[in-house]
Amino acid sequence: MTIRLPHGVYEPRAEPAVFAGGAALASRTVFSAAHVVADPYADTSPESPAAVDWDATLAFRRHLWSHGLGVAEAMDTAQRGMGLDWAGAAELIRRSAAEAKAVGGRIACGVGTDQLGSGGGSLTRVRTAYEEQLALVEDTGAQAVVMASRALASAARTSDDYLSVYSHLLRQASEPVILHWLGPMFDPALEGYWGSADLDTATSVLLDVVAAHPGKVDGIKISLLDAEREIDLRRRLPQGVRCYTGDDFNYPELIAGDERGFSHALLGIFDPLGPLAAQAVRILDTGDVAGFRKLLDPTVELSRHLFGAPTRFYKTGVVLLAWLAGHQSHFTMVGGLQSARSLPHLCRAYELADGLGLFPDPWLAEKRMKSLLTMYGVAQ
Repeated sequence: MTIRLPHGVYEPRAEPAVFAGGAALASRTVFSAAHVVADPYADTSPESPAAVDWDATLAFRRHLWSHGLGVAEAMDTAQRGMGLDWAGAAELIRRSAAEAKAVGGRIACGVGTDQLGSGGGSLTRVRTAYEEQLALVEDTGAQAVVMASRALASAARTSDDYLSVYSHLLRQASEPVILHWLGPMFDPALEGYWGSADLDTATSVLLDVVAAHPGKVDGIKISLLDAEREIDLRRRLPQGVRCYTGDDFNYPELIAGDERGFSHALLGIFDPLGPLAAQAVRILDTGDVAGFRKLLDPTVELSRHLFGAPTRFYKTGVVLLAWLAGHQSHFTMVGGLQSARSLPHLCRAYELADGLGLFPDPWLAEKRMKSLLTMYGVAQ
C-alpha cells in the first residue's frame, strides 16, 4: 500500500486499530456533535436549501450511539448557518430524536434563532425565534442546547439584553438545558457575546444567567479554545451545573481534570474519533487516568489540524474522514463546503487519521484518497 501525495509518497498502515462498542459511558457525560451527509445527486447550489441523505445521516448517528456516545444534534458541526437552514435543522432534529428513542441513544439538540436569517431583528424577534426552536426540541423529547445566536449578538446593546433574553427562555424550559458559548473563532459573528469583548466580563454575565435560574441549567458548553479559561469557569459554576468542554485543542487534559474537578464533553472532534474516544473514556471509567491520556493524547495533533484557522471550516475535514472511513459513499457537503479546505490540508488530515488507525478498512481509505488526488491532478 503506497499513495502519492503532493509532498511525496506515503505508506498507509495495513491494519486498523480496533475499538469495540459498548454501553453508555460512566464517569463522564460525552456527546459527539455529528455532521450531516449531503445528498450528492440533488440538483442544488451553495445557496439552495440543504439536500440531506437521511439514511446515511441517521446511520452515522447509530454508529456513535453503538459506542456509548451521546449525539449532539443540529449543532455547528451539522453546518447550522453554513449550509443547513432552520427548515433542514428542524427535520434533522425530528428524525434524529425519533431514531434516538428507537435505539435508546442519548441526544441533545441545538436551539437557535437561524430562522431569522442574516437580518436578525429586534430582541422580541430573537426571543420568539428561540421559543419556536425550544418548543420543537422539547416536543421531540430531546435535551435542549441553547446555542449562541448571531441575531442576538447583532440586536443586543448591553449585557442586560442577554440577561433578559436568556432569562425569558430559561423560565419556559421544561427541563434543564445546556448553554453553549461559542467563540468567534468558530463564528466571527459572535464576537463580543454576552455583551462584552472582554472575556472576564462576558464570563461574569454568563455566570449571572446560571445563578439566576437554579435547576434550569444542566451545564455550560464552552468553545473558546482556552483551557485555562475553561478551568476557571468550571470552578466557578454552582454545584450540580456541569462544564462541557468544547475545546478541540485541549480536550484530553480537560476531560481528565484535576483534584478540583473535570469537564464533561460535547465535541466536534469526537465525530471522527468516536470509537477511539469512547474507548478512552471507558479506560477513564476504571480510574486509569494515565491509560486514558495515553490513548487520547495522540489524537490532539489531528484535532488541532482539522480545527486550525479559519476554524469554522473544520467540518470539511470531518466529512472527508467520514468518507474515507466508509460512513458515506461520497465527499460532498451541503453548501458545497467540501471546497473549503486545500488539498494539502486534506492530505495531512488523511495521514494523521491513518496513523491513529481510524479507518476500519485502510484499503478503502487508500482507494478513495487516491481518487480524490487524481481529481486534483496528482497522478497515482
